[in-house]
Amino acid sequence: MSDESFQDDVLHELGDDRLQEIATLLGTDAAGAQELVGDSVSALDGELRQAASEPASADEVRQAFEEVASAEPPLQGVAGFGGLVGGGLMAGVLGKLAKPAATVVAKRTGIPAATVSRAIELLVPVVLAVITKRAASRKTGAGGGAGGAGGLGDILSGPRR
Repeated sequence: MSDESFQDDVLHELGDDRLQEIATLLGTDAAGAQELVGDSVSALDGELRQAASEPASADEVRQAFEEVASAEPPLQGVAGFGGLVGGGLMAGVLGKLAKPAATVVAKRTGIPAATVSRAIELLVPVVLAVITKRAASRKTGAGGGAGGAGGLGDILSGPRR
């Protein structure tokens, strides 16, 4: 997810209204909110990749990506997700990683951890939507499925659809 195109996809999926919601939460403008979104996406990426490499959580992450890769085409727009409802294993994995990611971003930016946590809570369904769309595009397009160890990297850092 640290790939700029993934951040761009998250910002596009987020939309101006939700970006403004994050800006208001932070007490900043759209540029400040975009910066926090970028930092948060990068932190979630790092946490997700770390979880995928640790024996205690690797199976859960792999299963979550397999579930996303085999899912039906996603609903259009974040509103279709209704938060984490229907997000399955990936929503749970991202939810678990939100707090450690918020801690990383708070340390890096100086923004209170509680504020960053709330912003990341707003981003989790958006990140889930983008991951799901990317997995669906790999399933139907060139590049095949997202199974195995390469699936994680392909979905997170592959080119935009």
